[in-house]
Amino acid sequence: MQLLRRGDSGPAVVEIRAMLRQFGLLADAAAPPIDDHFDAAVEHAVRSFQQQRGLITDGLVGASTYRALRDAGWTLGDRMLALLISAPMSGDDVVVLQERLLELGYNPGRPGGVFDEQTERALRRFQREYGLVPDGLCGPATLRSLRQLGRKVTGGRPHLMREQELLRQAGPRLRGKRIVVDPGHGGLDRGVVAAGVAEADLMWDLARRLVGRMTATGMDAMLSRQEHTCPAEAERAAFANTAGADLVLSLHTDANHSMHANGIATFHFGNGSGATSTVGEALAGLIQRELLTRTAMLDCGSQGRTWELLRLTRMPTVRVEAGYLTNIGDRTRLLDPNFRDVLAEGILVAVKRLYLLGQDDQPTGTFTFSDVLARELERGGAQAM
Repeated sequence: MQLLRRGDSGPAVVEIRAMLRQFGLLADAAAPPIDDHFDAAVEHAVRSFQQQRGLITDGLVGASTYRALRDAGWTLGDRMLALLISAPMSGDDVVVLQERLLELGYNPGRPGGVFDEQTERALRRFQREYGLVPDGLCGPATLRSLRQLGRKVTGGRPHLMREQELLRQAGPRLRGKRIVVDPGHGGLDRGVVAAGVAEADLMWDLARRLVGRMTATGMDAMLSRQEHTCPAEAERAAFANTAGADLVLSLHTDANHSMHANGIATFHFGNGSGATSTVGEALAGLIQRELLTRTAMLDCGSQGRTWELLRLTRMPTVRVEAGYLTNIGDRTRLLDPNFRDVLAEGILVAVKRLYLLGQDDQPTGTFTFSDVLARELERGGAQAM
């Protein structure tokens, strides 16, 4: 859809205003005429909605915000839910279905609001075990059973415990772990460009450095794109899901209209309403601390978001914003190959620390690539004996 912003008008703005009123974010005037203007009140309401949903709070309605507005309008029971391969159904009703299945002891994956194959499998299993037609359709009969049954899983959020258990079972060794490294943008999409420096080129180089180090430790590391291609976010997520990746690391730089904005930030899946990737959040925090200690850059925090790559991947995914290209200090650092080596080492060490689960660890910033290699060789030798 077209990008909508303050000053725009037309039928699309009428639709946006109606959705914002539905969510109580835009006040109704007394007996208003049909208003098709994107004014300051609409921009404020859009920003409020974006903040609630873990989106970039820019006050603009693009594809991601429009999708989130539409998704927020669905409640469970409004429509029949089913697996549609070409255009998967998404919405808050799907989130509620996924959370209900988790409560009943089934595994639809992280409740990201997309009705995918894993959700259908969990729903079919529920239907079979409760004497329903196992057609994978969430219709009236299935809804009645979902609402009548009591919760089986108690003592926390089931999807959080499931992710943590999978991490524990994976063990501390890096060898065999499958990691997708996603250099942002690419091809004709150059990303942020400042003073002739393109985000796509820098992140491609950083990704290659990171993949090289990961491969040396025995990890199965792969790139989500080629040097001159730019898959859509959904395609990158599908690649990681098909590959059965254990983790996804997406590499970006940021930009700001103020030349003074600078620093490092990390992002994981989190919708602001309790649904989150607990392992993704832990990894984002580890990466943030390692990079801050090694670079002394400004701490812009680690935050939950519902961006497409974070939402559609089935495994923990972290997006790293490694500085602002619009800031001369950050840009100068990023142009230095040695600095990109520091970033690659910090990210690799954070992944190792994640799998160590706090055991036999070292203080932040002191673990090196050589230490990681040595530990992998030690563990490999111990297992061979």
